[in-house]
Amino acid sequence: MSGIIFHIDVNSAYLSWSALKKLEEGADCDLRTIPSIIGGDTAKRHGVVLAKSIPAKKFRIRTGEPVVSALRKCPFLVMEPPDHRLYAKRSRQLTDFLTEICPDIEQVSIDECYMDFTSVADLYPSASFAAAFMKDEIRKRFGYTVNIGISDRKVLAKMASDFKKPDLVHTLFHNQIQEKMWPLPVSSLYMCGHSSVETLKKLEIMTIGDLAQADPDILYAHMKSHGRQLWEYANGIDDSCVITEPERQKGVGNSTTLSKDATTRAEALHPLLQLADSVSRRLRSAGQMAGMINVEIKYGDFSTVSHQTTLTVPTDSSDTIYHTACELFDKIWNHNPIRLLGIRTSKLKDSNEPRQLNLFEISTGKPASQKQQKLDAALDSIRSRYGNSAVVRGSFLEKKTSRPHSDS
Repeated sequence: MSGIIFHIDVNSAYLSWSALKKLEEGADCDLRTIPSIIGGDTAKRHGVVLAKSIPAKKFRIRTGEPVVSALRKCPFLVMEPPDHRLYAKRSRQLTDFLTEICPDIEQVSIDECYMDFTSVADLYPSASFAAAFMKDEIRKRFGYTVNIGISDRKVLAKMASDFKKPDLVHTLFHNQIQEKMWPLPVSSLYMCGHSSVETLKKLEIMTIGDLAQADPDILYAHMKSHGRQLWEYANGIDDSCVITEPERQKGVGNSTTLSKDATTRAEALHPLLQLADSVSRRLRSAGQMAGMINVEIKYGDFSTVSHQTTLTVPTDSSDTIYHTACELFDKIWNHNPIRLLGIRTSKLKDSNEPRQLNLFEISTGKPASQKQQKLDAALDSIRSRYGNSAVVRGSFLEKKTSRPHSDS
């Protein structure tokens, strides 16, 4: 099976999101740093544990166990009720951010999703580099952490994201399963629940490696088709695909945090050009054109301002996006030091859709951007074959003012 698949999993999602809200409301203590849980009724002290902090794990508190049991293990445990409206909002924010990087997303729960990274892989030095960027950017933007697992199979990407936590990237390709996965207890295997573990123990199967080397016919005899599925997962066999919903994509964008605050227009326009180049390449790769462009500025004091404009003619041109972004930048920059810059495009249309010609195109009979389109196509072809660094703009060679981002 070819391709690269990410599994992105929010670390202690409910607890992290509730902790951030309480901090925003002025709380003195971060729930993530003390023994705490989300779940149950704080007044009646019953219900089940929905999420737990890392310090709570030291008391062997488990997700799903009764709150009464958790309190016996840790009498000073702090409890917070769930806020499902908040969690849905945070989940949407994360999905929107990930979709800006790659549209091929399959959300499997409120706090985890798969990404088929294959279509944008050539925009990055490596899959691990891209995953590390995403992980770090999520922490910077939203204040919580994620784990990202990388593989060429969904089940292995899922397993990799469950390795050591929090805030880490792990790989688990087929040639790594004997070293990284087989030594783990069989209870660690995806879809291997308590009853399955007990059945496997009776068959003297204690580790994932034991399961992988077991006779699948014996497993089928005791566990029917589920036994066969677990055997396949233990051997890294999974031909399922990331089920994407391209109709959900509303825009393509990117942002970068500067290594040093930009204090002049020239210092800001250099990363803005990099962003325009990155976003336009992703539009062309997806066969889409943008009808609206938005520029975001985050200042050194973390205040944010943005402005957008609707284009007369949709575009996927690097130059058009860059020059439009410059105009927007000039309208909103207040000359304070700049920490972050972002470009987002929306109102996307398929590039092969008929479009209205402007006055210049009507008078000449030629698309105004025909020369630029040919140049962009040629550059995309070269980069696709020889890598992103095969062709770079001359201005990129002069200096670098931004930290690595998704198109570095």
